[in-house]
Amino acid sequence: MQFEVWAPQAARVTLRCGDAVHALERDPERSGWWTGEAEAGDGTRYGFAVDDGPVLPDPRSRRQPDGPDGLSAVVDQGRYEWRSGWAGRGLPGAVLYELHVGTYTREGTLDAAAQRLEHLVELGVTHVELMPLCPFPGRHGWGYEGVSLWAVHEPYGGPEALKRFVDRAHELGLGVVLDVVHNHLGPSGNHLPAFGPYFTETHHTPWGAAVNLDAPGSDEVRAYLIGSALAWLRDYRLDGLRLDAVHALHDTRALHFLEELSSEVDALAAETGRPLFLVAESDLGDPRVITPRAEHGLGLHAQWNDDFHHALHTALTGESQGYYEDFARAPLAAFAKTLTNGFFHDGTYSTFRGRRHGRPLDRSRLSAHRLLGYSQTHDQIGNRALGDRLSASLSPGLLACAAALVLTAPFTPMLFMGEEWAAGTPWQFFTDHTDPELAKAVRQGRRREFAAHGWAEEDVPDPQDPATRDRSCLDWSEPAGEPHARVLAWYRELIALRHAQSDLMDPDLEDVKVAYDEDARWFAFRRGDVRVAVNLAEEPARIHLGLPHARVLAAWEPVQPPDEEGVLHLPGESCVVLTQA
Repeated sequence: MQFEVWAPQAARVTLRCGDAVHALERDPERSGWWTGEAEAGDGTRYGFAVDDGPVLPDPRSRRQPDGPDGLSAVVDQGRYEWRSGWAGRGLPGAVLYELHVGTYTREGTLDAAAQRLEHLVELGVTHVELMPLCPFPGRHGWGYEGVSLWAVHEPYGGPEALKRFVDRAHELGLGVVLDVVHNHLGPSGNHLPAFGPYFTETHHTPWGAAVNLDAPGSDEVRAYLIGSALAWLRDYRLDGLRLDAVHALHDTRALHFLEELSSEVDALAAETGRPLFLVAESDLGDPRVITPRAEHGLGLHAQWNDDFHHALHTALTGESQGYYEDFARAPLAAFAKTLTNGFFHDGTYSTFRGRRHGRPLDRSRLSAHRLLGYSQTHDQIGNRALGDRLSASLSPGLLACAAALVLTAPFTPMLFMGEEWAAGTPWQFFTDHTDPELAKAVRQGRRREFAAHGWAEEDVPDPQDPATRDRSCLDWSEPAGEPHARVLAWYRELIALRHAQSDLMDPDLEDVKVAYDEDARWFAFRRGDVRVAVNLAEEPARIHLGLPHARVLAAWEPVQPPDEEGVLHLPGESCVVLTQA
């Protein structure tokens, strides 16, 4: 079979394939590329040596059986026989569910996770969003320090297990989205610099030198990243990708990398006849990320909306540290702004940043489906000192209010695994670094970070302790007991209601009307004929909805429809969804 590798600065490249060593030749038609033939089949181990250096894994490796530092293995993508004739499922109307393979089950594998997919069908979600799957050091980790952007972490089950997972999800009618990290790799196991200028000192990120998107050699680096993205969508039949921290993708070229990527993904969607989509994580507050390319945007199909999360979290918890500072003065007003304008930061001053931030979103042109709304994510839980979920500090009633606000908002809702039953397990930051120095640095860095915020070092979980990962695994016995079963039933009811009520699927932000009382801590909004009201206070609330003839669609606590004057009497820490009678 044919082997190839990009190594533009090398004087000599050799291929080790099985027990044989082959000298590669320069490709006369592609600058910097080396090619050669060798006998190989599915599972054959191989690697490349640059200028007589150590044998390293293939930058485009499809499998790393022995981890990031081991030899690569050939993968015959045509061996797997797909069962599902999946036609695809697009983003409009979706309800996403973020899932970490290593803690969704105690076994921590894709096959074990696949056995729990029926739970998600009964819940009513439409797509599973898998956290990163690329190989990383050790067995357990979040996945954001991965390398080998074309391969699947071997302890999760490798390439074949991912295909089995996707196939089973599609058989059940669930789409599958994968979180991919293009903004940095490693650091452990990152051998790309030995092959070429994959990184540049022209720009820097929190992880060091930036991925090279605009310096010399960047054409091939961009092709490397785009090729990886398309391979996930094509070879594994994924329905979409979530792009981690796109604000760290520094690119000064006229054609931005994200615009080029979105164009290629749209072309693949047309070729395959399946709707494919890209979801960005961005802290820029810039609607151009999700504005169509024809309107001079970058053309991504959606992005996470942290403004929605931060306003909601502040309203629920009263927290005001860090980035919550911008929302703490009037949290319900901030939440109202995100619900009607899309973003809270639209060029206004950010106290947290010490400058103006964001720009306005054109509500008349941009569908609210392009923004994801959520009350919890892996970031917002795992980056807390103790990895505590909302369920650790809020009553079931307030959790029900959070669910109602997320699942009836105009944005595409997303849940974090276990949220739907108010999981009592935390989700903490854990690693399994095999490099002792890196493990020590991560442990000390984590403790220093939270010590600066008043935490005692001994109270911050050790990321390298296996118990930290074990504590973060979901407890699948919980949904059978209370209050978990009641919360789960509420999530199922709300998601079913969202699918059934066309007004709740309407992505028109201009049609959302809100009312609230900061002091009394109640919030209400209208979407077409549907009214949603939540009471975050312990005391009952008297809310004038102006809807004297209403029918209750769903309620956390028993509640009467509004009286003849249109006044709703809502119990404390409760919520209700109504429609015109």
